[in-house]
Amino acid sequence: MAGSGEEKNGGVAAVSGGVEDAYGEDRATEDQPITPWAVCVARYTWGVFHFQFNLSWCFNQASFDYTVKIVMPCHFRAFSGHSLLRDPRHNKGLSFTEKERDAHYLRGLLPPVVLSQELQEKRLLQNVRQFEVPLQRYMALMDLQERNERLFYKLLVDHVEELLPVVYTPTVGEACQKYGSIFRRPQGLYISLKEKGRILEVLRNWPEKSIQVIVVTDGERILGLGDLGCQGMGIPVGKLALYSALGGVRPSACLPITIDVGTNNEDLLKDEFYIGLRQKRATGQEYSELLDEFMSAVRQNYGQKVLVQFEDFANHNAFALLEKYREIHLVFNDDIQGTAAVVLAGLIAALKSVGGSLGDHTFLFFGAGEAGTGIAELVALAISRQSKISIDEARNKIWLVDSKGLVVRSREETLQPFKKRYAHEHEPIKDLLGVVQAIRPTALIGSAGVARSFTKEVVEAMSSINKRPIILALSNPTSQSECTAEQAYSWSQGHAIFGSGSPFDPVKYNNKVFVPAQANNAYIFPGLGLGVVISGAIRVTDEMVLAAAEGLAEQAWLVISLAPKIS
Repeated sequence: MAGSGEEKNGGVAAVSGGVEDAYGEDRATEDQPITPWAVCVARYTWGVFHFQFNLSWCFNQASFDYTVKIVMPCHFRAFSGHSLLRDPRHNKGLSFTEKERDAHYLRGLLPPVVLSQELQEKRLLQNVRQFEVPLQRYMALMDLQERNERLFYKLLVDHVEELLPVVYTPTVGEACQKYGSIFRRPQGLYISLKEKGRILEVLRNWPEKSIQVIVVTDGERILGLGDLGCQGMGIPVGKLALYSALGGVRPSACLPITIDVGTNNEDLLKDEFYIGLRQKRATGQEYSELLDEFMSAVRQNYGQKVLVQFEDFANHNAFALLEKYREIHLVFNDDIQGTAAVVLAGLIAALKSVGGSLGDHTFLFFGAGEAGTGIAELVALAISRQSKISIDEARNKIWLVDSKGLVVRSREETLQPFKKRYAHEHEPIKDLLGVVQAIRPTALIGSAGVARSFTKEVVEAMSSINKRPIILALSNPTSQSECTAEQAYSWSQGHAIFGSGSPFDPVKYNNKVFVPAQANNAYIFPGLGLGVVISGAIRVTDEMVLAAAEGLAEQAWLVISLAPKIS
């Protein structure tokens, strides 16, 4: 297919570092005078094939005295003006010029006015702002994406600070919870147990062939909301919207996928509007075989340079899948590696105010799942590199608290493998306040999804130990945050260096205005993914993630609130 940007390697299509801009998406936020089509939209002629494409011949007569049989893959699509207006990639709405309306059979299908993209953007932003309920704003933006992709990204790029919480956390969490009720049209691929043995066939049903980034989830641990099964599709869709808006990856090169192996959420299984398989989750060999087939099919269909980002898998699968595939596929887990990079960037930036290097401080993680231990590992790697000590020595600076209390060596026999490396010699302590008082950490990092677990007593204890306590309440969505920004600042008497996973409004305390920073993965994965794609990398290494964190630390104000504004 012309313009696909594919390379052939033994019959397997391998996406190169960049693909031809077949749809003009690199100029998607510009008010283009001409639609980026290779050919004029043509109507079918009756009976005999007659394509107005760049071919050197065509059949327009039936008077041949011999028969010619042509076998070719059918990549052609015949459009009418009516179908063009329903194609989100090419539809420009009222921005079609007079010349374009004639060329593409649009005359009479649109009102006579021609509006610039900027004016359409202004009108749509005004409409979105009229909705007071965040979910309504989300639905309005998704409707726009489904009818005019160019305008959707123009709006998102120009107003990313305002619209990021709508298309991403925290609103996307509510959207996933209610996805069955608000479902209108599919936005990605759904691969279920029904398709086992046919996953390659399913991938080939997707119309775009030059895919560079796939975001995939099995919906078992959506944000801090638990098992949402097939309704987790909102996460890959939202992540890939940010890959395009923030990273510049073309929308046509992005593919959201949900792998449906069932759900253990009884409420969803009883919900008449649930869109997924109505069965308990598959586990063990059945689950493993499906994921193996998926990864193999992705490589066969798209080549070894397509980035597969795992998203919101439960802990027991997230670590196993990353370890299993990271040495043989181009994979990245945003919950483990992306979160780690953002938090490490925040810690590096915070130490500019606290003083000292990473190795001079103690870090306490409340939550020992994929996010907490992923952050811990990257922090340990950074300490090891900075202090020139072994990774095991660096881990001694890091402590974990899980649902049973402080992770210590006496619990080693019952610990999951990824926790054992942080099981230090210490007496068991069950409550967080007791742990803080005993360990005396510089930074308290929450990723357990336990709302309001950073109590007043805990924050006050951190403030009594540190002149500038570092408090990161990372759990999403906002309702699951370990503490609010207002609580962190007021309980620490304005001394806390605070960051959160979901956005909080500015806080006024003691005649000072504190603007909470959001330690958002969106500061990492779009840029990291873009770098991986354009470099032609075939593996994501720890060094890449560490470099991304160090680069983000230079933009400290994004991920950590170091100082208030004087009102």
